[in-house]
Amino acid sequence: MVGRKKLFERLSDFREQNKGDLLWFHVASLGEYEQSRPVIALLKEKYPNAKVVVSFFSPSGYDHVIKKPQQNVDFISYLPLDTHSNAIRFVSLLHPTLVFFVKYDLWYEHILALKSRSIPIFLCSASFRSDQSYFKSDGFFRKILFQLDHIFTLNQNSLELLESIGYVNGSFAGDTRFDRVADSAKSPKIFPELEQWSTGDSVNVAGSVWQEDMDLLIPLLNRNPKDKWIIAPHDLDAESMGRWSTELSSKAVRFSQWDYDPEVRIIFIDNIGMLSSLYQFARIAYVGGAFGKGLHNILEPLGFGVPVMFGKVKKQAKFPEASQSLINGCGFEVGTVQEIERIYQKLQKEEHYNQCVTAAQSWVEANVGASKRIVDRVVKMFVKS
Repeated sequence: MVGRKKLFERLSDFREQNKGDLLWFHVASLGEYEQSRPVIALLKEKYPNAKVVVSFFSPSGYDHVIKKPQQNVDFISYLPLDTHSNAIRFVSLLHPTLVFFVKYDLWYEHILALKSRSIPIFLCSASFRSDQSYFKSDGFFRKILFQLDHIFTLNQNSLELLESIGYVNGSFAGDTRFDRVADSAKSPKIFPELEQWSTGDSVNVAGSVWQEDMDLLIPLLNRNPKDKWIIAPHDLDAESMGRWSTELSSKAVRFSQWDYDPEVRIIFIDNIGMLSSLYQFARIAYVGGAFGKGLHNILEPLGFGVPVMFGKVKKQAKFPEASQSLINGCGFEVGTVQEIERIYQKLQKEEHYNQCVTAAQSWVEANVGASKRIVDRVVKMFVKS
């Protein structure tokens, strides 16, 4: 992999120029990085002189964040392949003060290299299921968990699973994504041209959509031609966007080719980095992915108080926020053209819509604070004043 070339040389140069305390966060990809960001921000507030390194396993995450400077992050790297020699070399060069793995991406050799140096290791936003290897039998995978100094769980069920196998250094912290979306909603990116285009009209936003999602959305849009939509496909494929445009009865255009014509009713976003802030314009949101590889982040629109529709989730345990949004009355699961039309029309009724907005705001507000709980516990346990 090209991105892993000269990994150690780059890291060595960085550490030569940046000595002192260092906080290392390892994430699998972009979603886990987003979960780590509010924790990083709080730690940076407390320890502004500490350097922060984020390592990625997935190219999709690394390639996205390496393109521009990341707030509170001093160095971005791939994680080297998890061999004994690579791990020893990486940890020796990095020489971290504290280490945070996020959600699930645990690498045995790197963890052993950290333990041999008595470096505190945490797992944040851990979400476990009873069918995972950790809980099926006592062996290699369970042994990894017991190397960690503390595990902060995303939900109470995960904490109970840890306790069932005798792991006692765990605590329920909650989902840091609530902190992230609440912060994002307070200061979204500004898009003057979209703000002007959306003023006075009903605008909805569909985020991270695939073909299966568009199969539901296209009939909905064609039956409601007066409404405006911003659609951000998961895959920025010009051919797909062009085909969808021909199937729509309203005027549609790609954002990069838009000349600010107010008559355009549908805008396809054909670049990366806008989606999380686009929900500021939405009355209703649709979040894609449930029919395929996995539901995208429904908390992003909910952070703006926007009711959200999404496809039927195949593995509820992997996306607990989906079922929770249904219970709280701000999320709506759809599986057919008829279902999405029914829910969409119900949300046009002001009383019902306002109830859903209040439910979204209340749910997000009630769940903010996971990052502070993590940081407070870390500071209390391991960091000297």
